[in-house]
Amino acid sequence: MTEYSRAAKGSFTSTGAAKVINLPFRPNLVKMTNFTAAATPANHGIPYATWDVAMGQGFGAVSLFNATPVLTTGTIISGGFSTFQAGLSLQYGAQIQVASITKASPAVVTTGANHGYSTGDVVVFQGLYQSSTTGMPQIATIPFTITVTGATTFTIPWNTNQSNYTALSASPTGAFVKKVLYPYLYLPGVNYITAIATGTTTTVTTTTNHNYVVGQEVAFRIPSLWGTTQLNSLPNNTIPGSPIYGYVTSVTSNTQFVCNINSTTYTAFNSNQTVGSAIGLSFPQVVAVGDINTGGTPYSGGALYPPPQFPTFSGGVPTINGPAISGAFVNNTSMGFIIGAGASTTDASSVLVGASNDVIYWEAYYVELVLT
Repeated sequence: MTEYSRAAKGSFTSTGAAKVINLPFRPNLVKMTNFTAAATPANHGIPYATWDVAMGQGFGAVSLFNATPVLTTGTIISGGFSTFQAGLSLQYGAQIQVASITKASPAVVTTGANHGYSTGDVVVFQGLYQSSTTGMPQIATIPFTITVTGATTFTIPWNTNQSNYTALSASPTGAFVKKVLYPYLYLPGVNYITAIATGTTTTVTTTTNHNYVVGQEVAFRIPSLWGTTQLNSLPNNTIPGSPIYGYVTSVTSNTQFVCNINSTTYTAFNSNQTVGSAIGLSFPQVVAVGDINTGGTPYSGGALYPPPQFPTFSGGVPTINGPAISGAFVNNTSMGFIIGAGASTTDASSVLVGASNDVIYWEAYYVELVLT
């Protein structure tokens, strides 16, 4: 008896990186066909794979070609299929020891063990003291979108090559990093600022994907220590009680946008905060402030606007929302599954999600079994 079973299917072109599939349910059975690998048998190719929830997260059973090539079988025990379900509050992965962080822009982080992260993941740090008076605690608790450079290394979009930062080394006590499992529960969300370029327009760089679109109305909240406080929405000395807002005029990357505020005469942004200020330090932020600016088109009697995709600049994943909510924020509480980039235990060169440009078909099921 399967009264409440659900099913979905689809396809995508692989990039070689783990693929997130958003669904209106959390599957307990997934099947995958790599049409490209099936059409051209070659060593390391995985044409077919399946996963059942009883296998555990990150696992999978695969069919793969050996060097002959002959189709054989194998299993994946890391980087396989996994499911997710974002809640109403942030959830985190396991703590990993930070071995070192360089003084550089971008800063290079080395972990004490394989981190298992992917480019585009969001992480937060804690601790980061090299001694009681040195280190990088100034950036602890800021969310960062990372770029993975190795099994134990990644970069963060922050300039630590400044006088008030001390390089971390030798795995300092209490220095840890952890992954934010579902960082975009409400979008565009609150964005932390890593750099501001002043001029006739204002270019803002954020620590994570800002998810803004052209036309977005934004407000700034910048504590005095960070400079460029003239951008702050309040107080407005010209029109008391009327907030100062800017509008996004262009989006240049997932973490950078330009707004229409003329900041030519404004003070410079200063991310060179002291270690002594780290306790209780408030961070510079930019937030969305209303209007129909979620990425959809206002309803005008025709087709409804589609679900928003995040991040908005490139590599966006559609949410299960549809149509989008008219307003600054989209509720992005989501669920679905991930096809990982793990390898079979019998072939370290195989990749579950396939090679770049492989055409992948998938089926996902939530099967409710009632024993009688």
